[in-house]
Amino acid sequence: MADSASHIENKSKNDEKLKTLKTITAVVYLCQALAFALAGLPFIVGAFINLAKRKDAQGTWLESHFNWQIKTFWIALALFAISRLMMFMGGSLILIVALLWLGYRIAVGWYALHDNKPIDERRL
Repeated sequence: MADSASHIENKSKNDEKLKTLKTITAVVYLCQALAFALAGLPFIVGAFINLAKRKDAQGTWLESHFNWQIKTFWIALALFAISRLMMFMGGSLILIVALLWLGYRIAVGWYALHDNKPIDERRL
């Protein structure tokens, strides 16, 4: 009987942890989306939140979302830097591609999160 109660308590704690992590993941996707309107600051805030909580997501289906979000941040940052460096040589085209790619990554992540599914990290 004690094993059963312990199992139920552990399941409850695990469910609560997953719920918290899912909320954090949604907040980071929101920060990424708000970056379009607020000059990128929420994007940086979201990356810091993600990096701070990444260890908590290890071993859960949400780990793929955390990895996806971190990769999205670093690759987007690199693309934005390249577009800035090449501003007078077609950098605006790179910026447009970066923004479209960022929107795609946010949408794929958000829909997978909404469906309670991990991200297939083989995607672009």
